[in-house]
Amino acid sequence: MGTFRKRFWANKTAVVCSIVLALLCVIAAFAPVLAPHDPTEMFQDNRMEGSSDTFLLGTDQFGRDLLSRVIYGARVSLVVGISAVMVSVVFGTLFGLIAGYFGRWIDGFIMRVMDVLFAFPEILLALAIVAALGPGTFNTIMAIGIVNIPIFTRTVRGAVLSIKNLEFVESARAIGASTPRILFQEIFPNVTAPLLVQSSLAISGAILTESALSFLGLGIQPPDPSWGGMISEARRYMELAPGMIIWPCVAMTVTILSCNMFGDAVRDILDPRHRGK
Repeated sequence: MGTFRKRFWANKTAVVCSIVLALLCVIAAFAPVLAPHDPTEMFQDNRMEGSSDTFLLGTDQFGRDLLSRVIYGARVSLVVGISAVMVSVVFGTLFGLIAGYFGRWIDGFIMRVMDVLFAFPEILLALAIVAALGPGTFNTIMAIGIVNIPIFTRTVRGAVLSIKNLEFVESARAIGASTPRILFQEIFPNVTAPLLVQSSLAISGAILTESALSFLGLGIQPPDPSWGGMISEARRYMELAPGMIIWPCVAMTVTILSCNMFGDAVRDILDPRHRGK
């Protein structure tokens, strides 16, 4: 842990990205305090206004404050992204542990199912699941979570295959340790590093997928603010009020870029062989 801490603070990218992500989490958590207005409140006399003292980022076509909606959109995107990845991690880890440890037909069956899920483009599979379940926050989380399960399954399975025959696992078998104990006390702690890296990268993908679903009208439903939904609404007013599409795009870009760069930095810290590549 001490070595990881030293490498982390020595990696400027990891430090900067962690600060940005921490600020985004604080903004999302304290959205009711930080937002100057209710994100659904309509100021009919101030529609599509530019930046002003009352509306720092301007207003949309209904007179709603853009800054407030961007702040609340951060809460939606982070909650959906993190929750969806948690669903993927739980099921992907379980399937990966079982497939990698037991092998044979169990491994073959699980991985063939994952291959079927992998055969579909991520956004198309998410669209199909949401179309079947119906739009909404919970269904969006479940759809994105299901789509990402194969990635975590393969990640964990590969790690399990590389360590399941090592001496410490063989020793646990020799003393009569139960299979659940071997899986969760001996093997699982040794696959957390690739899981951490994959999770940080998957969050950015989940946020992007949620924005795409909301953009198409199948994700977060109005009047709840979502970056994807805001971008979709702003298409018709780009020339009249460019801020309507600029600010949610900037917020989404900063969030996704920070997640991706943080994941790459953590990978370099945990595995120095990647440095310089």
